[in-house]
Amino acid sequence: MERRQFLKGAAVGGVAAASAFAAPAVAQGNITWRMVTTWPRNFPGLGVGAQRLADRITAASGGRLTVQVFSAGELVPPLQSLDAVIDGTAEMSHGAAYYWQNKSQGLSFFTGVPYGMTSRELAAWVRYMGGQELWDEIYDQFGVQGFLSGDTGTQAGGWFRNELTGLADLQGLRFRTPGLGGRVWEQLGATVTNMAGGEIFPALQAGTLDAAEFVGPYNDLALGFYQIAKNYYFPSFNEPGLATELVVDKAKFQALPDDLQAIVRDCSQAEYDQVASDFYANNPRALATLVNDHGVQVRYFPEEILEAGAVAAKEIIQGLLESGDDLTKRVTQSYVDALRLVRTSTEQNDARFIAAREKYFQL
Repeated sequence: MERRQFLKGAAVGGVAAASAFAAPAVAQGNITWRMVTTWPRNFPGLGVGAQRLADRITAASGGRLTVQVFSAGELVPPLQSLDAVIDGTAEMSHGAAYYWQNKSQGLSFFTGVPYGMTSRELAAWVRYMGGQELWDEIYDQFGVQGFLSGDTGTQAGGWFRNELTGLADLQGLRFRTPGLGGRVWEQLGATVTNMAGGEIFPALQAGTLDAAEFVGPYNDLALGFYQIAKNYYFPSFNEPGLATELVVDKAKFQALPDDLQAIVRDCSQAEYDQVASDFYANNPRALATLVNDHGVQVRYFPEEILEAGAVAAKEIIQGLLESGDDLTKRVTQSYVDALRLVRTSTEQNDARFIAAREKYFQL
């Protein structure tokens, strides 16, 4: 999708959303909740996934719980969506937990951790190894509840104006990247900032950014980054398995009947898997378009950068184990313990199969 077409669709969606918000919130005893998102309307994978989740909940409840979606900037600024739920402006938000690391460093572990878990490993930790309970402890402080709601898989490393030959090229580089991964890039010498997806292209165009990463080809094609930077690096070592979240007002959620609570939980889990399939199907298609139609150069990070990134990631995680608040320490330790276990299956089984398939099996 060309950036011009995407932005035109987003603008039309914004008018429709504003009209919807003007309608009464409650009709004939049914409940209507507002979901604010950090994504532009109709944004591939993420924005579409948020809308699909809202539609799933509405349909599965037979309209008893209707969810209206307000995309980035339609009701609140994109990076204020969690605060909108906390202060009661909305009942739901759809975003990424590491956007709120200023509230708790522990939240970064529920999105993407440098050299950390893949998306399947992360889901195992959250669902079966105590991650959800720790996540609940963090969000209890703010009166909200979080659920995994989307999976982008291993992300792309980012768009760079110039080719990277080593660590020297990172010194002073102005780079958009969030979460603990942003702290890694800072240790490597970059000047890091975070901004919402819709704000990145203007910053690249204006020259206030030298490089940026967002998700991967499916999103990045729509955002038009290829018009500014042609060097596209893979993979992201700071976001090996990014998860999005659905956050709900906990008191209002617990006041719902049990079946509606189950619908919200189960629809979120279904979307975690649905979004993953969407990205797996469309990332390679988008990458082919970027390369064949727009002259993008696919590159891989030099070993010097990969190794230095791993060293920095270890230092940051160790620092959270030693000097974070008690809850952050417990989240970090739980994550590390789970990673030590689940990575054995991934590396002994999945990784070896993929290496063998790449070497021996071509159709």
